[in-house]
Amino acid sequence: QVQLVESGGGLVQAGGSLRLSCAASGRTYPSYTMGWFRQAPGKEREFVAAISRSGESIYYADSVKGRFTISRDNAKITMYLQMNSLKPEDTAVYYCAANRGFTWSNQDAYDYWGQGTQVTVSS
Repeated sequence: QVQLVESGGGLVQAGGSLRLSCAASGRTYPSYTMGWFRQAPGKEREFVAAISRSGESIYYADSVKGRFTISRDNAKITMYLQMNSLKPEDTAVYYCAANRGFTWSNQDAYDYWGQGTQVTVSS
């Protein structure tokens, strides 16, 4: 069992930066592939980024590639999402998730989810 808690969301102007954190509980955390997803108002939840157990493999949605950086610190049982050059279209509730397999972008394969943190980017 893994519990996930996101933090770091807020209001920022376009072009600004935010760093999201996802704190996990559970000794088996290093055994999970971790991902970030987001859901904008009126839209379906979509994949943002994912990172492998060791952190050596990383995947990004095309929409955030080059602007967002995902990382994890297994010693601190925490995952991060550094978001730079933010755009109004990045406005969404951001969720972290964990899966026991090797799935990256398929959210149906994720076993555990956080409650989400709001990111609002003003123009």
